Amino acid sequence: MNDERRISPIFETITTPTLLLNRERAVANIQRMAARARHSGVRFRPHFKTHQSAVIGEWFRQAGVSAITVSSVSMAGYFARHGWTDITIAFPVNLREIEAINRLAGQVRLGLLVEAEAVVSTLSARLAAAVDVWLKVDVGYGRTGVDWADGPRLEALARQVEASPRMALRGLLTHAGHSYRARGQAEVAAVYRQMVHRLAAARDRLNRPGLELSIGDTPTCSLVDDLSAVDEIRPGNFVFFDVMQCQIGACREEEIAVAAVCPVVAVHPEQGKAVIYGGAVHLSKEFIVDPQGRQVFGWPALPAPDGWGPRLPEGYVSGLSQEHGLVRLPPDALAGLHPGDLLVILPVHSCLTANLLRTYHTLDGETFSMLA
Repeated sequence: MNDERRISPIFETITTPTLLLNRERAVANIQRMAARARHSGVRFRPHFKTHQSAVIGEWFRQAGVSAITVSSVSMAGYFARHGWTDITIAFPVNLREIEAINRLAGQVRLGLLVEAEAVVSTLSARLAAAVDVWLKVDVGYGRTGVDWADGPRLEALARQVEASPRMALRGLLTHAGHSYRARGQAEVAAVYRQMVHRLAAARDRLNRPGLELSIGDTPTCSLVDDLSAVDEIRPGNFVFFDVMQCQIGACREEEIAVAAVCPVVAVHPEQGKAVIYGGAVHLSKEFIVDPQGRQVFGWPALPAPDGWGPRLPEGYVSGLSQEHGLVRLPPDALAGLHPGDLLVILPVHSCLTANLLRTYHTLDGETFSMLA
């Protein structure tokens, strides 16, 4: 099925599951989100946990980004070594890393998330340098954070932070992860309105002028036209997008910027499937449920001169084990497919697929790895 004469030379070198990056699409995604932030007059502090790469970080710099979000202390250290000086760690403080936190706080403007009085007490006693502090607020996702309506607890945390000479209370921060359950612009916009209402209500209860509001999910940041009700946006997944974001309506298929290229190892026309070398350790086990009620672990496509073509009609990854992937395809697609060919799998969740494969291969032959 794959005509090597008509596709990018990069495919000739692929022997195992490989992460392919369309630089042009990723840069366009960055520029589009930066423009949305400028249009709304909000700070653009993108989350770098999706790409985890200093090379890609420079594409953000070229779009005017100077402040970033990360998900761990070690990731913050990596980007600090690559010249980023305003970093928020959007994960509740892990007190076992206090020494590393202190080293970072002495080098960059560091933002930390807190939601527990015991954590604030320990930070107050052990911080060696000044930090910004954000109160982590739960506006409905239910993962972590202080409930937005729990005024007494938020007030107690705010007072604790203000009592410490090394902590500056910056504002309220949330991640509306439940926006991933929304479908279409109207539903996503409803999540945004509720999130903003709840954050603003929590801020009003605290009655402290100047507190900022920070949000961070890709669906709302991609689909809400006016984000000016907050001060800062921290989306991350948008740099690559994925099948899940397509299902939500946050992107178009042609905006997906990464894919896993997987060798075909078996073809079973009588069963309507092909088997690829590309399993859960490469793609993750994230799935969507399609309109037919099927679990979908990725969309298959074919190599093309510009990377990969559109998803194969009626094709989908139906199951994953550790190394195996099962790809359902219609008879006409299976008829031209042979062991040794390549399928390009558009990931359900690009953050996880990129984190598993870790080394990027661009269409023009550049190779670079995460956190290296």
